[in-house]
Amino acid sequence: MPKPPRSEKLFLDGPAGRLEAIFEQPVEQPAVGNVVVCHPHPQHGGTMHNKVAHTLARSFVRMGFNALRFNFRGTELSAGEYDEGRGELDDALAAIDWLRATDSRLPFWVAGFSFGAAIAVRAALVRDVDGLISVAPAISRFASGLESQPLCPWLVVQGDKDELVDIAETVAWVDSLPPGPELLIVADGEHFFHGRLLELREAVTAFVEKSQA
Repeated sequence: MPKPPRSEKLFLDGPAGRLEAIFEQPVEQPAVGNVVVCHPHPQHGGTMHNKVAHTLARSFVRMGFNALRFNFRGTELSAGEYDEGRGELDDALAAIDWLRATDSRLPFWVAGFSFGAAIAVRAALVRDVDGLISVAPAISRFASGLESQPLCPWLVVQGDKDELVDIAETVAWVDSLPPGPELLIVADGEHFFHGRLLELREAVTAFVEKSQA
């Protein structure tokens, strides 16, 4: 059983003021990579403590990554106000820059859930990253119509019973992307992956380990 990570609560300098964050590091080995995890929609109760965002972060920590979760502007103790995805992208870029500055030599991944997944897609177009994980991405509103798409290893995960993100729309979007990300459809999985978080963790782990090999 892996030991719990070192966990530090901190504040980052963000474009709209300070961003509340949690920085987790593996304790049993030197870090082998970095990941920033973006949480779901802040106006619908999404925070960095969301269980899917937490699962994503801990999946990477179990593989030896440093993991940074943060609250978007206006969420809990983060300064600023919700900005319809525009300012939230800037928040994600600030988090990426902060974590990359801790050790720029390490492989760098970005992951996100729902609204956060769409922000992570857009962040991966602005910053050079080594991999991307998108869970139940809110594509139609926040990441459609982009002029390009990330070319790094990329996994999209969605449940086929998702009540908030239309699976047909996600499938059509993935199919439209050349060469496109790898798509994993979780049978009987709904938006928040109730009872399926272990399956999500194992899927993320398998994809990252395959991509890093």
